[in-house]
Order: sequence, then structure tokens, then C-alpha cells
Amino acid sequence: MQRRRRAGNAVRRQGPALGAVAALALLLALQLLLADRQRLAAEPQWRPLLSRVCGALGCTLPPWREPTAIALLHRDVRPHPALPGVLRVSATIRNDARWTQDWPQLRLRLTDVDGRSLGERHFLAHEYLAAAPAPGGMPRGQSATIRMDVLEPSPHTVAFDFEFH
Repeated sequence: MQRRRRAGNAVRRQGPALGAVAALALLLALQLLLADRQRLAAEPQWRPLLSRVCGALGCTLPPWREPTAIALLHRDVRPHPALPGVLRVSATIRNDARWTQDWPQLRLRLTDVDGRSLGERHFLAHEYLAAAPAPGGMPRGQSATIRMDVLEPSPHTVAFDFEFH
């Protein structure tokens, strides 16, 4: 009987200590999550948890970056109808990523019939979008229209390609 009493008293005395250790371990895990949130937020399996934690604590996550999830739905490059030596570029893109992401940088490359590069340039969203880019990035599932005019680097330009960064 005395042994049971002693064991019960020992558990009661250790209870607060064990609770404190568990609370400190939880705080340490939370601190590690927040300290490494830049790297972890780029991982699809961690982002939802970090998003909830930051929502509750008022911290911010870096924007999602997944340029390969930008789908090119339509693209066209034609001579400008009124300006010789100018090409009219148009395209439609859609964000197929799981989350809103920053507007990508667009690389347009023009080539000749043999595939040799005649000209290449990187464009920011405000340069290639038909309308001003929405603040906060490109929401998941949203489409956007690309429309811009560029100087034709050579009369031998016959092909083009887009790449998102």
C-alpha cells in the first residue's frame, strides 16, 4: 500500500515536469518550423502546415514558385499589321500550380529556319501582360493574356518559343 502511495506521489510530482518538457518540445518544433519557413514553404508537403501556422501567428510565407506549372494555352507571333519590322506576340497562360504564385518571368526566343537563335529577351509581367498584373501574384487556375510588340531581329525569323522562369 505504501509503495502505491509513493508511486502515485512520484507521478503527481513528475506530472508538471513532464507537461513542461512536452510544452518546451512543442515550442522548439514550432520555432524550427518558423525559422526554416523559407525553405520549407517551397516544399509541397510542408506548405499547407506552414500556411496554417503563419495564418495563426501572423507571419508571412514567400510566394510559391513553380514556373513549370504555367501552362501555355495559346501562342502566336505575327507581323504587326501596321508597323514593318515589328512582331505582335500574343498568348494565353494559366497557373496550374497548387497555390497562387508570383507572375513568372517570360523568355521569348526567336529563331531562323535552322533553329539558330536570332534574338532572345526576358520580360517581366508588367511588360508582357495585356492588363496590369494583379497584386499578390497569379491565383491558382487563373488565366492571363500576353500581348506585346517586339522588334523583329531579322527578316529570317520563322520560329519562336516561350519559357517561364
